[in-house]
Amino acid sequence: MAELPVGFSSCKFAEMTTQEATYFLLTQLRTIYTDGEASQLTDWVMEALTGSDKTERMQYKNTAMTNQEEKLLSTYTDRLLKNEPVQYVLNESWFYGSKFYVDKNVLIPRPETEELVDWIISDYKSALTTGKSAGTELKILDIGSGSGCIPISLKLKIPQAEVWTCDISTKALEVAKRNALELGTEIKFVQLDFLDKEAWKNLPLFDIIVSNPPYVPEKDKESMNSNVLEYEPSTSLFVPDDDPFVFYKAIAEFGKTQLKKSGNIYVEIHESLRAATMNIFLSSGYHPELKKDMQQKDRMIKSGLL
Repeated sequence: MAELPVGFSSCKFAEMTTQEATYFLLTQLRTIYTDGEASQLTDWVMEALTGSDKTERMQYKNTAMTNQEEKLLSTYTDRLLKNEPVQYVLNESWFYGSKFYVDKNVLIPRPETEELVDWIISDYKSALTTGKSAGTELKILDIGSGSGCIPISLKLKIPQAEVWTCDISTKALEVAKRNALELGTEIKFVQLDFLDKEAWKNLPLFDIIVSNPPYVPEKDKESMNSNVLEYEPSTSLFVPDDDPFVFYKAIAEFGKTQLKKSGNIYVEIHESLRAATMNIFLSSGYHPELKKDMQQKDRMIKSGLL
C-alpha cells in the first residue's frame, strides 16, 4: 500500500474527505509524474471513484469517502505508482466520444486511431446522405478487433452499415463483444488468423476495409516507455524486424479479391515506414493516399484499387 503523505500519518485512511483523498493521490503521483500529468490522472481517478466531475466534487469536498472508495483509492494508487496505465487501472478508455471497457488483453485506444475513424466517416457521410451509397448495403471490415473501438465507433456513426470485425485472440474478442453490447451496437465478430489466407474464404466482399495492425518493429522496444512494454499486449504492437510489413502485405492481397471495385482500404501506419508501406499498396495495384495526423506525422493511408 502506498504510504500516506506528510500530514496524514495520524489520521485513519477511512476518515479521508474527498478533498483529502484528492490531495493524497495527487501527492503520490507527483513522485513519478509531472505536475500536469499527476493532476490529470488524479482528476480522472477521482471522477471514476465518486461518479462526479471536478466542479461537483468541490461542492462536497469535506464529505467523507466511503469505505469502498477508500479501498479502491489505495489499490489504484499502488497500481499507478508501478506505471500501470490508468486505463487498465480503471478498466476504461474514451474513444470517439464513447467509453470503452479495456483490460490487459487489448491495446489502449489512441487519439491517432480516432483520426483514422474520422477519415472514414468524413468520406462516407456525404455519400450516405446524398444517396450515392446505399447505407443498408455498405459493408465494413475491421481487421484486428482489439477493444472494438474502431468497428463500434463506425457502427455508431454509420448505423446503416453492416460492420464486421475479426481477431485471432479469443480474449480480445470477448472485450470487443462486451463493448458492443454495452454501447448498443450490432457487430459481426469472426475469430480468425488474418495471416492465414485460407481463413479469408469465410468473409464476404467489403466496401471499406480498415485496420490498425501491429506495425512496430521489435528493435523499437528499446526506445519505448515501460508502461507500454510491461502492460500492453505485445502481439498487438510488434512485428518482426525482418518483416515489419507482414500485415500490410496481407491486407493489400486480401483487398484484391475482397474489396469492392469502388471500395477503399484505410490503415494506420508507422510514420518512419511510410514510403515502404505506400509502395506495398502501389505495387499491389492500388492508388494510395497518405494523410498526416494532428501532430503532423504521416500516420494513415487510404487506398482504392486502380
